Amino acid sequence: MNEDVIRVLAPQVLGILVRRGNDFAAAEDAVQDALLEAHRSWGEGPPDDPKGWLLTVAGRKLLDAQRSEAARRRREDALSDEPGPGPAAQADDTLLLLFLCCHPALSPASAIALTLRAVGGLTTRQIAEAFLVPEATMAQRISRAKRMVSGRPFAQPGDVAVVLRVLYLIFNEGYSGRVDLAGEAIRLTRQLALACDEAEVAGLLALMLLHHARRAARTDEHGALIPLDKQDRTRWNEAEIAEGVRILQAALGRDRRGEYQIQAAIAALHDDARTAEETDWPQILAWYNELLELTDNPVAALSRAIAVGEVDGPLAGLSAVEDLATRLGNHHRLDAVRARLHERAGHLDIAAEHYTRAAAQARNTAERDYLTKQAARLRHR
Repeated sequence: MNEDVIRVLAPQVLGILVRRGNDFAAAEDAVQDALLEAHRSWGEGPPDDPKGWLLTVAGRKLLDAQRSEAARRRREDALSDEPGPGPAAQADDTLLLLFLCCHPALSPASAIALTLRAVGGLTTRQIAEAFLVPEATMAQRISRAKRMVSGRPFAQPGDVAVVLRVLYLIFNEGYSGRVDLAGEAIRLTRQLALACDEAEVAGLLALMLLHHARRAARTDEHGALIPLDKQDRTRWNEAEIAEGVRILQAALGRDRRGEYQIQAAIAALHDDARTAEETDWPQILAWYNELLELTDNPVAALSRAIAVGEVDGPLAGLSAVEDLATRLGNHHRLDAVRARLHERAGHLDIAAEHYTRAAAQARNTAERDYLTKQAARLRHR
């Protein structure tokens, strides 16, 4: 059975069932039962109308479960006008399902897990492996999220900003185990972009593509991090860069700029430079200034401080960093940026100390190893 077909159709069938007024958790169970039935019945290939087949079987499973409840007759009457077996409606309900899974009532962690499960079609085990948690823990998280969204009005307009934030969080988890979460986030954002005519949706898709294009060059053969200015740019994916730039230009041309479009513009300037020395830092700084007019994000301001250091010198960059110290607290990137700027200013002992502090606060092994090596490098010099 074609797993790619199943991953596309299962969310659509689930969306239709929930839109018809069925409980989210019950509908999701019915879809899973229908998928099991498909594995047993389809053999070498799907039927002529696989979506209609899954919808019919899932609907039958749902009705079987409902017959055991006291409200059987009322629910069956409500479903009596629905089409019977045959070709399913062509309207794609994946978009509505995505908005439901990204409901503002859910925590970001719960929204990510439920989105990957219900919309992405990943198994609970795959999601658990990607986030390095036990399968039982992830199963509980998904179950709680299902209970939270059950009974929520499905037709209620969703908040695009919330959906974009969840998709970007998924993208930034990168990839681990057997699941490429960055690739999955791009796939889901493509679906959203096809159905949602918003410049910021296109901006996020462009941003993902422009960052994902550098993936092959981000680590060496041992898995060690390689910073942007040291990467082999011949390993960047030119097709993804070209697509990202094309999508970004179309979005910016609509003159409804948002934070994802601006971040994508910054990423495009990095991708456009054939060498690190050719990077257009003045233009990047200008984009960061515009970004901070839209969002008072201290992490974006920290990235701006790096650009200030490149344009006006490391001491100016350090001044910009210190203005953020109280807002960022012990964030490891604060010390990492301090280290970089102090090294450029020739303060090698101070830079080594900041690299050491950043390593102690790093959130993953690859970052910690990289920062530790930088501290050792400067101390040995």
